[in-house]
Amino acid sequence: MGIYTNFEIESSCSSTPSFSLQLLSLSQVFMSSINMLRSRIAAPGRRLFATSSMQCNISKPPQPPKPIDDSTSALDYKRTLRTRPPPLPATDLPRSRSAEEAVTNILYNTPPPSLQPFKKHILNCLVQNEPGVLSRVSGILAGRGFNIDSLVVCRTEIRDLSRMCIVLNGQDGVVEQARRQLEDLVPVWAVLDYTETKVISRELLLAKVSILGPEYLEEQLQGGPTHEPRREPIDEKLERETALAQHFEHSAEAGADAPGASITPSQALRLKHQHLHSISVLAKQFGAKIVDVSENSIIVELTAKTARVEAFLSLLKPFGILEAARTGLMAMPRTPIKGDEEDASAIDEGGAVDASLLPPG
Repeated sequence: MGIYTNFEIESSCSSTPSFSLQLLSLSQVFMSSINMLRSRIAAPGRRLFATSSMQCNISKPPQPPKPIDDSTSALDYKRTLRTRPPPLPATDLPRSRSAEEAVTNILYNTPPPSLQPFKKHILNCLVQNEPGVLSRVSGILAGRGFNIDSLVVCRTEIRDLSRMCIVLNGQDGVVEQARRQLEDLVPVWAVLDYTETKVISRELLLAKVSILGPEYLEEQLQGGPTHEPRREPIDEKLERETALAQHFEHSAEAGADAPGASITPSQALRLKHQHLHSISVLAKQFGAKIVDVSENSIIVELTAKTARVEAFLSLLKPFGILEAARTGLMAMPRTPIKGDEEDASAIDEGGAVDASLLPPG
């Protein structure tokens, strides 16, 4: 950077008459600032030169800028001082595609659907024991289109911790996304996937079964809480018309054994004894217990795997199921056994013979 004298500054100012007064004043202010900086860092021998240059600048104070009378001055400022980006290169527009080409391109770029099979998944959620957690968890699963097969929630031995076991069907990738989304909830501690884990799963069933037989099931369902067959007709006129129609259609013996006819106490006693014995034998095969016996029905309790519970219900259906309640699946991972893999694989998960595969009797 060279050193400018007073003569050079004056000559440069006088040699540019075409510049506007605004640019001239800006250049003078700029040169005065440069000279002030040089005076601070200059050697003692050059202080005289700096002082003379400052006196030159002081003798000619900067003039105020010219007032702007034109509304297009901003455009001139942008055109002269601002660097404009270069124009975009001119390119030819692509040709218009046909409908066949567009559909082919869409089909080619569309990812193929997932071929993963739908299978049962068991999710175990450790959540905070507070109101509203169940609704938030079920809302996320419902938003993703999952149909919950069973859901069991209960407190644990820890005061502020609850355990939630969810069983649903879906693909592995979709269920994994739902699991991560559940784990992001604030009151959820962790979500464990027991699908590929060896677990002990159990389900509780309470079933109220009729001991009169399936032909009296409808009458028992209409008999109220006692499930006693309704013997007194609601409408006597309707009963007479029904009896008259049965008289013409069936014989007297068939009419006596018809489902609508009443039974004698001795017949009811024999039916109860036979059905109670059959249900007791069936319950013994499945490891179930008869927890209540009433005049016309019994309550059976079974704790087993889901497959055994469904098999037991299908075998109880011919007797006439009045009510049934299931708790849903509860699962807990098994403790690994140290030993050979062959010995570990030989151990059955249930620990006993599956009685659902055996014939009743």
